[in-house]
Amino acid sequence: MERDLIVGGFGGQGVMRLAQLMCYTATETTDKYVSYFPTYGGEQRGGTANCFVIISDEKIGAMTAPKCDDLIVFNNPSLAKFEARLKPNGTMFVNTTVATDAPKRTDIKIVNVPATEIANEVGDIRCANLAMLGAYIGYTGLLPAENIKKTAEKKLGAKRPELIPLNNAAFDRGFEIGKAAREAEKEA
Repeated sequence: MERDLIVGGFGGQGVMRLAQLMCYTATETTDKYVSYFPTYGGEQRGGTANCFVIISDEKIGAMTAPKCDDLIVFNNPSLAKFEARLKPNGTMFVNTTVATDAPKRTDIKIVNVPATEIANEVGDIRCANLAMLGAYIGYTGLLPAENIKKTAEKKLGAKRPELIPLNNAAFDRGFEIGKAAREAEKEA
C-alpha cells in the first residue's frame, strides 16, 4: 500500500502541521515509511503553503509523485493549482468554508468539510487543520485515529495544553464527516 497526498492552502492555515502530524504518527506508531516535502511562498502568513506526503508499506523511491491519490485543499488557489494532479477516481477533501469554488473534474470523489466553520464552533480557528485531518482519516482509515490524537496531544499540547480538547473535538467532527462520506460511497 502506498498513498500519495498533496495538502495545499495559505500559510497560517495549518497545512504543514496537518501533514507533520500524519508523518509523526506513521513513523512513531506504525512500521510505515514516510516522505514529507513542504514548499512555502515568500510570506509566512497568507502566502502559499503546500506539501507532498507519501505513506507506504514499502520504501519510497521519490519525494513526490506526478499524480496523487488524495488532495486536501484549504482554499480556492490550491484547488485550482492541484486539481489536475489528482488521479482519476482520486479523492479531494475541500475546506468548504474557505474554498468555495466547485471542482471542475467529474472523475474524482469529493469530500466537503466545513473545517473553518467547525474550528470556529469548537472555539478556535487554529483547529481547522485538525478537522480536515479527521475527515481524511475517517474517510481513508490510513492511520489509527487514536494514534493521530495522541500524536497531536504530544506535539501540540506541550505549548498549548488548552487546545487539546478543542483539537480533539475538531478532529472528531471531521472524522465523522469522512466516515459518513466513505459509508455513503459504499452504499451508492
